[in-house]
Amino acid sequence: MNIKKIKPFFISAILLFGLLLAKQSLAVCPVCTIAIAGGIGLSRWLGVDDSVSGVWVGGLIISSIIWFLYWLDKKQIHFKFRRLIVAALFYLIVVLPLYWTGIIGHPYNKFCGMDKLLFGIISGSVAFLIGNWLSNLLKKKNQGKSFFRFQKVVFPILFLIILSAIFFFLVKCGAIS
Repeated sequence: MNIKKIKPFFISAILLFGLLLAKQSLAVCPVCTIAIAGGIGLSRWLGVDDSVSGVWVGGLIISSIIWFLYWLDKKQIHFKFRRLIVAALFYLIVVLPLYWTGIIGHPYNKFCGMDKLLFGIISGSVAFLIGNWLSNLLKKKNQGKSFFRFQKVVFPILFLIILSAIFFFLVKCGAIS
């Protein structure tokens, strides 16, 4: 049996199963998180610069933090400094393995003295937060209703796409090498 033919079928079956079990979420939705994860995988596969890939990693981390905090609220799990502790843990869970494996910290992978992937993660985190904040602000101004379907998904992803495009063109013109 050819493993290359089985692999796409297996992945498709898992995705279909996941879609059938998906529930509506009031936090940053799973669609957003899946889109970010897809962006990370695609950019690494295409050989995109680490500053651009980092943007998507940062967005995924923030999306995961918001999603997990919502889950804690739903389960009524509260403790002191919850947001800070959860955020720190999620960043450590992602950044430490990247550092230990040498992906972050390579001496020739720097921009302005900072690792490009780490720079992208920080930038992507900020961009995702701004997109999420803007979506919430617009929703509040519209009596708690979104202006359009999937507004909560579109704004954070749009900010990540814009930042990725900026970094991509900075790399192309040599500003980020």
